Amino acid sequence: MKEINLSGETPDIAEENIQKLKQIFPDVFTEDKVDFEKLQQVLGEYVEHSKERYNFTWNGKGQALRLSQTPSLGTLRPCKEESKDWDTTQNLYIEGDNLEVLKLLQKSYHSKVKMIYIDPPYNTGKDFVYPDDFHDSLENYKKLTGQVDSEGNRLSTNTEASGRYHTDWLNMMYPRLRLARNLLADDGVIFISIDDNEVANLKKICDEIFGEDNFTGEIIRKTKSMTGDEGAGFNLQHENLIFYAKNKDNLVLNGEEKTFNNYTNPDNDPKGEWTSGDPSAKSGSESTYFEIINPFTNKADLPPKGRFWAFSKASLEKYIENGKIKFKKEYRDNERGFIFKRYKNELQSLFNPVNSLFPIENEYMNQVGTKEVQLILEGELFNNPKPVLFIEKLVKYSVSKNDIILDFFSGSATTAHAVMQLNAEDGGNRKFIMVQLPEPTDNPEFANICEIGKERIRRAGEKIKEENKDKENIANLDIGFKVLKLDTSNIRKWQPDYDNLEQSLLDYVDNYMEGRTELDVVYEIMLKYGLDLTYPVDEFTLAQKKVYSIGFGMLMICLDNEITIEVAKGILEKVKELAPESTRVVFKDNGFKTDSNKTNIKEILKSGGIEEFITI
Repeated sequence: MKEINLSGETPDIAEENIQKLKQIFPDVFTEDKVDFEKLQQVLGEYVEHSKERYNFTWNGKGQALRLSQTPSLGTLRPCKEESKDWDTTQNLYIEGDNLEVLKLLQKSYHSKVKMIYIDPPYNTGKDFVYPDDFHDSLENYKKLTGQVDSEGNRLSTNTEASGRYHTDWLNMMYPRLRLARNLLADDGVIFISIDDNEVANLKKICDEIFGEDNFTGEIIRKTKSMTGDEGAGFNLQHENLIFYAKNKDNLVLNGEEKTFNNYTNPDNDPKGEWTSGDPSAKSGSESTYFEIINPFTNKADLPPKGRFWAFSKASLEKYIENGKIKFKKEYRDNERGFIFKRYKNELQSLFNPVNSLFPIENEYMNQVGTKEVQLILEGELFNNPKPVLFIEKLVKYSVSKNDIILDFFSGSATTAHAVMQLNAEDGGNRKFIMVQLPEPTDNPEFANICEIGKERIRRAGEKIKEENKDKENIANLDIGFKVLKLDTSNIRKWQPDYDNLEQSLLDYVDNYMEGRTELDVVYEIMLKYGLDLTYPVDEFTLAQKKVYSIGFGMLMICLDNEITIEVAKGILEKVKELAPESTRVVFKDNGFKTDSNKTNIKEILKSGGIEEFITI
């Protein structure tokens, strides 16, 4: 709850509007002033820079901005056979280029993600930097899965010799972070691991995207203990973790839990456990500098030299009356003559602040993460993944027990592992969304990185359940995940062959792309309407036609042919049984038996309280 101070002044409407604009578009503010040219760009207008000002820019920035604003024409196809606990899980594993995936998640998960953690390429010259194609991202994705361009050249590294060393990395990160911000909840936070190759540039683009005011902190984590010379006699042993809030005013971070061993209640104080605290303050005035007389000994206490009491005389009387100040009957000359009680239930937080220096224990180093993957997958498959305990601690800092955590550079899926582990420890129901490009590997058992991530989640989940089998409700621990894969839309585009138009017309009688299923189309519709992709999808047969119910009747879909009014009546009965707050119904446009059937079905559904009648 925010504290509001009323004054006799009328509201400053202009300032209020500026603050609202800052919440919506933090990236159009430079040194707390509106950059109107940038605002025009964000709103989709092309602007030529005409004036010099403080600005962080690079070749391709304007295109990268427009890329983040261009809608995706793709979809996410369900893959039941690679999933685990498909019907019950609330977790997602999405295989595809994270730029397109982030676009596709905008409606379903806008402002719903409490924490984002990413470990993007550090741009060391050895790691993979996605070379985005500004014209056709989906076709570009198809090439990226093979990591070769149209001429067969490998795309897996970005070296300083390329001449676009920082530029390519910035063009990759900028649109993705812009899209990621939209998914964060108003009290959400994004953590980004990085090293000294790009930490300065990363902070600059994050200042722009999230707003300088929402920079929350930087954590230094020791990553290795071995010695070595990075050049010029310097040994680098740490990585950086920078983090930004969606809105810093709403963010609450919880560090380590405070210990309360020194809180007791020897006098049975009805206010509960307490400890003796310092009653003085660094600042004050004449009203908070006075003697406090012990009634048993008549000894007078003053604040320590250079300090003041943390309360006024009026408050002192109340504190004595309610027992917060307790006078001593006996004490040594160098002691204060009273006890100032600090009650446990007065604490604003049961947690310490998050420390900018991460604990230096070995279990937080990268070598531990490498061993964790080796043990689970029985082989050397992934270099220097983050340790589970490291990610688990970040989740504890920022996430409650029912929130969503997103990692769109998920790698070996350490984040998913950490979420499941923490849920097992404290009975939470946190959900994860992992996104990863299927980069090919040289390992014969795992064709690409996604195969490594999915198998790790499968094995780690079972291991966590086994290790915690004696805990209450461990059987309900969600160790499953729905696999979804990026692809072009399931709906066929009209691209006729004018030399064989009759055959083209026959081909396009079927609305779907070849090889696509009804379930593929169902999930595309869910995306278009912004439904949670973990909602249950149930199948029913009504009047001999298959009907899908999503979210217990929130959305009803029938993609069959020759739909009759009996199907509409069956849908109404099913909606009545499921009793959702509202329902929308979707059919194929050419799926009705006759035009009059379509009209009658629409009226039947309307009379039953269903206003949204949709055809595709």
